[in-house]
Amino acid sequence: MTGVDPSRLDDQQLMRELETIHRTRHDTLLYASNGALRAHNDRMAELEGEYLRRNPRRPVAPGRTREGARDRGQGTSATAPGL
Repeated sequence: MTGVDPSRLDDQQLMRELETIHRTRHDTLLYASNGALRAHNDRMAELEGEYLRRNPRRPVAPGRTREGARDRGQGTSATAPGL
């Protein structure tokens, strides 16, 4: 594993790590070596898994579900309320 065990990060640190890894995802996919991409995948899975473990009842925007995606095809917006 690369980096601090996600379970040892406080909520603010975890969010910072998630923001950073998502921001670097595209360049990693396009330009990094296969090994670096595997490490990125593994770290992203660890961080996202920890976030989901801590937030099992996180709010889900209706437009981000399968049903919501079908509704979008009929003209419904995909954004979360307030965005």
